[in-house]
Amino acid sequence: MLANAIVELFLDGGPIMWPILVVALVMVAVIAERTVFWFVLGRRRNPAALEKVLAAMDNHDFKAAVTVANGSSDPVVRMIHQGLTHVHGSLAGALQVAAGVEIKRAGKFMVIIDTCITLAPLFGLLGTVVGIMAAFKKVTGDLAVEAVSAGIGEALIATAAGLGIAIVGVFFLNLFNEFLAKLQFDLETAATNVEVMVTKAKQEGFDTITFRRETSNA
Repeated sequence: MLANAIVELFLDGGPIMWPILVVALVMVAVIAERTVFWFVLGRRRNPAALEKVLAAMDNHDFKAAVTVANGSSDPVVRMIHQGLTHVHGSLAGALQVAAGVEIKRAGKFMVIIDTCITLAPLFGLLGTVVGIMAAFKKVTGDLAVEAVSAGIGEALIATAAGLGIAIVGVFFLNLFNEFLAKLQFDLETAATNVEVMVTKAKQEGFDTITFRRETSNA
């Protein structure tokens, strides 16, 4: 059976296979968690709501924009809501903090995947060294071929396992980094749009707190 073959191959890899297994399990758990996160985030993105918020701001109807953005699960819309509700203070600061929170949440555990990618081949290399050392220790005057082959096989299995884990990890790390870069771009673009529209509203005489056109007392 395949399961028995895998177990046998694992045991033939020597004791270094256990830390490699731990690294693999950690990486699989993080990849699964991040995959679910990005899937859910993709479902939560709401281009229609974002378009409504931007259209309302473009018409200087900032109260409507706040109402539409309130309670949204879209990270970009959430950031805009955070900025608009703090517009009387530091708009740029509020947008930056909100965007930072979203990026930090999206980049969570990425360092763990990166660490696993580094550790796995290093453990594999260690297994190679240990296996070759064991093979040389068993070399006798009669050249115990079977013993030497076992040591070399242990070295190759550990190396292959470490490299395999690293290859899988690199694929998902690059994929998640691409998702993160796209989200960061969307956040930065939206933040710039908000700042431009708020600045324009102020220049046209809208009150920075109520967003109603200021009237002259004269």
